[in-house]
Amino acid sequence: MSDGTDPQRFKGAVAFYDRYRLAFPDRLIRRVAGLVGLKLGDAVLDLGCGTGMLGVQFAQAGMTVTAMDPDEGMLAAAGAKAQSAGVEITLQPGGSQDLTPQMAPFRLAVIGRAFHWMDRDATLAMLERIVTPDGAVALFHDAHPPVDENGWFRILCDVSARHRPKGTERAGGHRRYEPFLFASAFTQLDGLSVTIRQPLTVDDIVGRAFSMSASIPDKDAFAADLTAALRESSPDGRFTEVAELVALVARRPG
Repeated sequence: MSDGTDPQRFKGAVAFYDRYRLAFPDRLIRRVAGLVGLKLGDAVLDLGCGTGMLGVQFAQAGMTVTAMDPDEGMLAAAGAKAQSAGVEITLQPGGSQDLTPQMAPFRLAVIGRAFHWMDRDATLAMLERIVTPDGAVALFHDAHPPVDENGWFRILCDVSARHRPKGTERAGGHRRYEPFLFASAFTQLDGLSVTIRQPLTVDDIVGRAFSMSASIPDKDAFAADLTAALRESSPDGRFTEVAELVALVARRPG
């Protein structure tokens, strides 16, 4: 997912996003909807929507979805994804800095893998104004537990670090979300998660890397380096992924 800090950050990643990024299981979406108490037709904002993974899932669950992203390519892909899924979503150009109090009230604002790109304090302050008192903010992300089967993930991180230019790290780092939430109005936190296990190939892992932000200048060299390291680890090119898909649901206390 992307946001407004740099509309070019994900340039070139759109083609890889839906194919290689981890999707959030439908049962996780249902658990979030149940915890928040969403009803059919409730308004949901998918902020930093990317290709619309979350927005389309909530639309399929019967919600009225506004999908917002500053990247025109991502937003177009979200529209195409909704059309292919047979649902309607409202496409809204812009990032977190473009939120305004005049936007329609939302029962739920979801952010998938994009909160760390935002001005987190300012974003939560604005969401406080446009999320209904009985509503919530849900921050979605994924994690790879340090199990033996995830050795490929350590290889991916190491190779990526070698190829990423110095100074391109995200501002403020990928810090935990809880401190920002506890400093906001949304201090009642519930963590929901689903853990999956699935096979991967070398192409899957390279594609996953290319779905990330476009901060690696020489992608051919990166792909060759990553492929060689993966083949050294597993000559047959077969791997297993163990991943935790997480939603941190934040509501006002009371």
